[in-house]
Amino acid sequence: MKKNVGSIDKVARIILGLGLIVFALITKNWWGLIGIVQLLTAFINYCPVYSLLRVSTVQKVKTEKLDI
Repeated sequence: MKKNVGSIDKVARIILGLGLIVFALITKNWWGLIGIVQLLTAFINYCPVYSLLRVSTVQKVKTEKLDI
């Protein structure tokens, strides 16, 4: 699996995931399970939906070629 979740996206997923879980616990609703998915994708740095859509939020590192 190639990483396709960047650092800003990861933080957003963690906040959203925790928020959904807390909301589900307060309202006793099963929609909080979506929060678990958000946390899982944040911690493994891979989103299957991004892969299907060929999207990546990982910043590409610019490298320079050295002429020796």
